[in-house]
Amino acid sequence: QVKLVASGGGSVQAGGSLKLSCVPASGYTQSSPCMAWFRQEPRKEREGVALIDGAGKTNYADSAAGRFTIFRDNAENTLFLQMDSLKPEDTAIYSCAARVGEGCDGNYIRSIGWFSIRSQGTQVTVSS
Repeated sequence: QVKLVASGGGSVQAGGSLKLSCVPASGYTQSSPCMAWFRQEPRKEREGVALIDGAGKTNYADSAAGRFTIFRDNAENTLFLQMDSLKPEDTAIYSCAARVGEGCDGNYIRSIGWFSIRSQGTQVTVSS
């Protein structure tokens, strides 16, 4: 059962921007203060991109720092990932994830195993 829905992917040229969104699936009402975005390229391991905790503290992968911004709209219960200055190496399937349980260490971005609630993916393709 899908509990989160990610959207906003698409095809852009290098240097362009995309804004991904993540919302609860219909009927899923549990809120999760600790959330993150992950991405996966074909034949590569899933990579954590950005994390945000309940206080709004963020952590980014080195590959995303300075170009991507994770933020949330609590009123709309929506998580976002603003991606600027996109590069061809950002091409991947992006998904959002939420942690159930206490704690939201920035290092949780290293493994999706810390996040039990996950969305389907949205494809981001950046051409050179």
